[in-house]
Amino acid sequence: MSGTMAEIFLQYIENRHLKQLLDSKNIIFYTRYVDDIFIIYDTTRTTAYSIHNYINNIHNCLQLKPTYENNTQINFLDLCIIRKTNKLEIDIYRKPTTTDITINYLSNHPIEHKLAAYRYHINRKLTLPLTKERRTHEWKTIQNIARNNNFPNKLITNLKQQIQPNTTHQKSDRKENINNTKWATFTYYSPKVRKVTNIFKQTDIKIAFKNNNTISQILRPKATNNTPIYNKSGIYKLTCKTCQHVYVGQTSRNLKQRYQEHIRYIRNNDPQSAFAQHILNNQHEYGTIEEIMKLLKPTNHTSMLIPYELFFIQSHHQHGQLISEQNPGELNPLIQLGIDTIQTHVTT
Repeated sequence: MSGTMAEIFLQYIENRHLKQLLDSKNIIFYTRYVDDIFIIYDTTRTTAYSIHNYINNIHNCLQLKPTYENNTQINFLDLCIIRKTNKLEIDIYRKPTTTDITINYLSNHPIEHKLAAYRYHINRKLTLPLTKERRTHEWKTIQNIARNNNFPNKLITNLKQQIQPNTTHQKSDRKENINNTKWATFTYYSPKVRKVTNIFKQTDIKIAFKNNNTISQILRPKATNNTPIYNKSGIYKLTCKTCQHVYVGQTSRNLKQRYQEHIRYIRNNDPQSAFAQHILNNQHEYGTIEEIMKLLKPTNHTSMLIPYELFFIQSHHQHGQLISEQNPGELNPLIQLGIDTIQTHVTT
């Protein structure tokens, strides 16, 4: 809200007070981006001091700290504006504190995220009216940044060749394409997620990736949950004390209630669950909740119970740990991809 109010105030000041300086041609050009202002004025009509003094007397809370032209050039945002005899030229400006750090090529991020910074740098180089020498210098700077972050030079060169023809397209065409595009978001855990997203290649759905290994997520303190383990809901397994095979189930209630139901089925000789059927048919031994029940995945989202249950059933079945009375169902290729990915991370 404060940012909006500040913008309203500045626009009021511009319309009420600065407009007359523009109408009188004292100021030839005026533009503002948030709180950065760039002014070109006519030295035969006014001075930098007069403009500065006039603006600072408009309101007590409005005090500008100007930076003046130095050696016929001045920096504004990411541009260096250079005054020539009868024209203005621009160059790309980087602050002295700027670092060359981007997402490293070797990091576990989607390639779209890794190339985003270079896509911006290259697009800026191609669209700004730079001289040939400055454009060449900027390209060398981009290559150097890429090299410092382990990017192959061929990859950056191919990206430049890919972007170059697109800079000539009309903005209206781009806007029309954007409005007709549908997006789906996937969490990027490893390159294997591409096996899923490649399904959408021949559709009008674009894929966007998000990461869960950002610095903010790593540094965020984990929420403490003091709920006793058997008062939680989610995916659980019951282990037969005799044969050590397991039954995998899910519950939206707490584990204690679900355990009591399984035991009631056994004591009443009522094989309503696959675990009760296994114990009764084989005359195997069951134990206390602490001995045989384990929470595999806590979740309060009922929509996630079946997918997680299928995941753990398929995983335990592949390892030969599932009781024969529980039907593992058909092999699900998406779930198998998740199992393979986790196994790969464990082995590496």
